[in-house]
Amino acid sequence: MTTTARRRTLPMLLFTTLLTSCGYNTLVGLQQNIQASWAQVQNQLQRRNDLIPNLVETVKGYATHESGVFEAVANARSRLINAGTRDEQIDAAQNLSGALGRLLAIAEQYPQLKANEQFNRLMDELSGTENRIAVERMRYNEKVREYDTARRQFPGNLTAKVFGFKEHPYFQAPPEAKQVPKVTFTKPS
Repeated sequence: MTTTARRRTLPMLLFTTLLTSCGYNTLVGLQQNIQASWAQVQNQLQRRNDLIPNLVETVKGYATHESGVFEAVANARSRLINAGTRDEQIDAAQNLSGALGRLLAIAEQYPQLKANEQFNRLMDELSGTENRIAVERMRYNEKVREYDTARRQFPGNLTAKVFGFKEHPYFQAPPEAKQVPKVTFTKPS
């Protein structure tokens, strides 16, 4: 090996060693885990989105005077479909969860609806989907926590700053989830 070749190889070897030991590859890997986890959240949100129109139509047949709730569900669903950034998607998904909760509260007021076979099948599918969403959100949040921890610890914090590794948003429960549900036992007129 010539002297010139050694001079070129040594800095590259040193630079590669520094990158490897400073956590760059770790941060890249963790960031990819977040992307994969987020894709799973999106898959489950889409599954829920696909179920909602059928559920709304079934409830509409029994609760025709509840148009405000149906409109809120349709608007929230549309907002989720059209959301661009991850923050917008998280916000829209939380909004849809709240609107869906109001729809299900209406359904509770109609015993004949609760006895409807199609409604019960849709509710079972929705319940399973909500559970899948919860699991995928939890997995996504775990990946964000792992990444943010590595990004904030030394020497990862230096690497993150130099290479622009940014914080990722957590998927948090919507504000409506913190409120105690109101239960009434009055019959609809």
